[in-house]
Amino acid sequence: MTVAPLSVLVVDDEPQIHRFLGPALEAAGYAPLRAETAREGLRLAAARGPACVLLDLGLPDMDGKEALARLRAFSQVPVIVVSARDREAEKVAALDAGADDYVEKPFGLAELLARLRAATRRALLVEAPVPLVTAGPLEVDLERRRARVLGQEMALTPREWELLAALARNLGRVVTQRRLLGEIWGPAHVEDSQYLRVYVGQLRAKLGPAARLLRTEPGVGYRLLEADG
Repeated sequence: MTVAPLSVLVVDDEPQIHRFLGPALEAAGYAPLRAETAREGLRLAAARGPACVLLDLGLPDMDGKEALARLRAFSQVPVIVVSARDREAEKVAALDAGADDYVEKPFGLAELLARLRAATRRALLVEAPVPLVTAGPLEVDLERRRARVLGQEMALTPREWELLAALARNLGRVVTQRRLLGEIWGPAHVEDSQYLRVYVGQLRAKLGPAARLLRTEPGVGYRLLEADG
């Protein structure tokens, strides 16, 4: 039985992006869908149910963040923002609005495809959360609240565990500073980024050979990688 390829909706008003990404997605085994306006993208997302959306922010008929908010009103499809806007505030706003990831233009195709694979894998696990998360030499048992590196159990404080668990639940995805601070320290501390810097440093020290998997996205947040690279 032939399995239909996953569809990927590319919402971008630059024809050259479609000329480049269309064949590249097909070569990677995806079925690309094309939209050059936000309204057309929203229509296709509702009608075709893509596996992932690659969304530009600078669309001619609507700001991409508004389009994302409208999309989130009816769909939880993974969204990777692909934009030339490189300001940290833009990244944070897009991620807080519901984007799963952010890639700056110009981008490397290999990186974009890796982010795409990670986003679609996460989507498959939404309905059946996995209590044991594995990232390289790191194992995080969310049910038993334990973590091991190379089989050696980590001694974590309650705050360190909450931080690691939050990142593990979003494996491969950027989690913004404000979201981590709100979830772990509460809404009154969403601006207290120094808390995160201290605890991320402590957590990295305890992760040992797995510390390389805990990446900082400057000015935006943190990401726990599935593996090196």
